[in-house]
Amino acid sequence: MKVLHVIPSLSPKHGGPSFCVPVILHSLRQVGVTVDLATTDDDGPGCRINVPLGQRIERDGYGAFYFRKQTEFYKISLSFNRWIAKHVSDYDVVCIHAVFSFTTTSAAWHARRRGVPYVIVPHGILNCWGMENRRRLLKSLSFRFLESSILRHAAAMYYTSHAERREAEQTGATALAAVIPHGINAAEFQNLPGAEIFLNRFPQAKGRILVLFLSRLDAKKGLDLLLPVFANVRRKHPTAMLVIAGNGEESYVAGLRDQATQLGLAGDIVWTGFLSGADKLSAFAAATVFVLPSYSENFGIALVEAMASGLPCLTTPGVALAEEVQARAADVLMVVPPEVRPLAAALDQLLGDAALRAQLGANAKRMAAEQFTVLAMGTALRKLYEEILQRRIVGGGK
Repeated sequence: MKVLHVIPSLSPKHGGPSFCVPVILHSLRQVGVTVDLATTDDDGPGCRINVPLGQRIERDGYGAFYFRKQTEFYKISLSFNRWIAKHVSDYDVVCIHAVFSFTTTSAAWHARRRGVPYVIVPHGILNCWGMENRRRLLKSLSFRFLESSILRHAAAMYYTSHAERREAEQTGATALAAVIPHGINAAEFQNLPGAEIFLNRFPQAKGRILVLFLSRLDAKKGLDLLLPVFANVRRKHPTAMLVIAGNGEESYVAGLRDQATQLGLAGDIVWTGFLSGADKLSAFAAATVFVLPSYSENFGIALVEAMASGLPCLTTPGVALAEEVQARAADVLMVVPPEVRPLAAALDQLLGDAALRAQLGANAKRMAAEQFTVLAMGTALRKLYEEILQRRIVGGGK
């Protein structure tokens, strides 16, 4: 079986999907699926990834093709359009990541024209929060004239949580649906490097109780709540320090810094920027508690990574992973409404109760290692592709 994955950008500046897709490809290689990737050279506004264009680049067991973007908005790439028109028939299935993008529209159109089944992976873009809070009018018009047809003709929809599926189906996404939680390489988190790597890089955190937020800095992440929550809790826990790990749009981050200063937190926050590799793993090792207070997350990769690290985690119902975890077992996560008072009460409880932290951390680590693995994701996704191809045979497709 040969599958092409398409995504508008692999830049880390865009957060979750850019990290998800390489892991998905790795999971499929583990279960014997041949995969390629097609994307643009986008590396955020005004930036490009310095890679050869239009030719196969060997990655970790798969081939990657990069194409020049002509525009920032919608990431139009004429060379991608020409390539997909010529090569889409080389694949049994096309897996298209994200919507409201030129690569999505182009790949779906050419796949349908050539009779190649395609799967849409919305990555939370069809969630209510995103549809209502991000370019609402423009999305409404685009959805009416483009995306609704793309979803209607999809062979399947691939969601990472049941909450994401419910919200997407309110938009009319009624194709065959598969809910496949995102997997991680749990072994990577079993033996974390020491906290020293993080503490040597950020010495102001030495001797402090660290509350870690690690994710893209974005309005949907609930940082406007986390800052006053921490200001409240710090009064009772004066040695606590908030670590905000991640990057985001400069104007938004500047606003957060202003809010922190107004709350008197300037000396009690470490702004690390984007962390990866040993720096990220060491941040998990150094932390006492992990907090992800998002209003909306189609899954929550950072949360499952924190779980795999054995951290006690505090989150909100808007993070879809919370529902998936609670459906499997209690006493794994603390989940409270996205409001200052309940978040502050829960964080205060965690910081004041070492036994509770140990219990939640141990339960979280065990669940992540057993149920949110790369192999489980790859096996489920291969099964979805096989079902799609079987339906084509039964239905008389080519």
